[in-house]
Amino acid sequence: MPLFDADTLAGWLQHLEALHPSAIDMGLARVATVRDALGLTPSFPVLTVAGTNGKGSVCAMLSSMFRAAGYKVGTYTSPHLLDYNERVRINMQPASDADLVASFRAIEAARGETTLTYFEFGTLAAMRQFIDAEVDVAIMEVGLGGRLDAVNVFDPDVAGVVSIDLDHQSYLGDTRELIGAEKAGIFRTGKPALCADPNPPQSVMDVAAQVGAPLQLIGRDFGFMKEGEGNQWMFWGGTGKRHALPIPALRGSYQMGNATLAIAMLDEVRSQLPVGIGDIKRGLIEVEWPARCQVLPGRPQTVLDVAHNPHAARALRLALDQMGYAAKTHAVFGAMSDKDIAGVVSALADRIDHWYLATPQLPRAASVEQLQAAVLQAAPQARTSAYGSVEQAWKAACEQAAETDRILVFGSFYTVAEVMTAQHGNGSR
Repeated sequence: MPLFDADTLAGWLQHLEALHPSAIDMGLARVATVRDALGLTPSFPVLTVAGTNGKGSVCAMLSSMFRAAGYKVGTYTSPHLLDYNERVRINMQPASDADLVASFRAIEAARGETTLTYFEFGTLAAMRQFIDAEVDVAIMEVGLGGRLDAVNVFDPDVAGVVSIDLDHQSYLGDTRELIGAEKAGIFRTGKPALCADPNPPQSVMDVAAQVGAPLQLIGRDFGFMKEGEGNQWMFWGGTGKRHALPIPALRGSYQMGNATLAIAMLDEVRSQLPVGIGDIKRGLIEVEWPARCQVLPGRPQTVLDVAHNPHAARALRLALDQMGYAAKTHAVFGAMSDKDIAGVVSALADRIDHWYLATPQLPRAASVEQLQAAVLQAAPQARTSAYGSVEQAWKAACEQAAETDRILVFGSFYTVAEVMTAQHGNGSR
């Protein structure tokens, strides 16, 4: 008999967290063993997306465009914000508890003595869901790196790398060259490989050449241009040009590069899954991806963003500048202790008037003292306040912000999730 509640998703997630001695165990052999035991061989195209930042947005755009064209789409992303079910979606809808439990049961029965991490279990469960649902296409977001990530146990028909910058250095290396090689590890012989980093490290080209993957680079093989004075743009690539495309519904000018990569990847499976220009436009207009420069309704303006590394913080800074005037910016900030907190803070220090610091509710979160030290090092004159919880910090920011101010919540998925939970519990402001 299991020592946990095997009838509930919460019970299974608790079991998975305790199943493996470490949260991250890089390597594909164990996952491949269980994949084969389960017979998980997808008969549909698999599009895999890696990158330091932006990969979730690319997955969301791909899913939205394929769905607009009438295809049945499976989407696997991580981490989740509020509910685990968000990670596994079919036709944009989160998987049910019952379906996830059924997949976890099957994996547990098949794995024997093979140990799996929480993420590895979830990756296999997602593919099992997609195969059972007979989806037309699966969109898979890499969790960490690429080469040794569990998602890479399923061969992609198209591989896309969004961006390459420093993050997870203890696992991926401390240079862009090393990290680029890890992310390019999703490339396959003879299969299209695309990179949307405007200045890719040489290692990306080297890996593509080594494995024999035909590599396409943004700016060389595909790209975008603004059109006219309005909010329209043009995609260009090997299949020609597409004019009068709408600006993606996701905020931030960096989303243009993400949208361009998504369309270029979509084009690579056009013989199997053709998508018309109208469906592309509709997909860009309707795409949703919470907590990526998400602006909540009402005043003061509240912006949620999961930026948790310097590269993402720089993109957030640009997006804030493009949002227009705010008298003051109040930042609710919490981060993980293993992140480059100083780099994140430095990117935004001169855009924030008051920092509301708090520790998210998990063991590896940075203490308020660590956060405060990083802020004051980057901006010695900064105004900071410390709180016992993220919810308390958010409520304080709401109380002190004027209608013409802006409240920014960022630093970690967990920070944003705790504010979203508090907001849902208390209703909208």
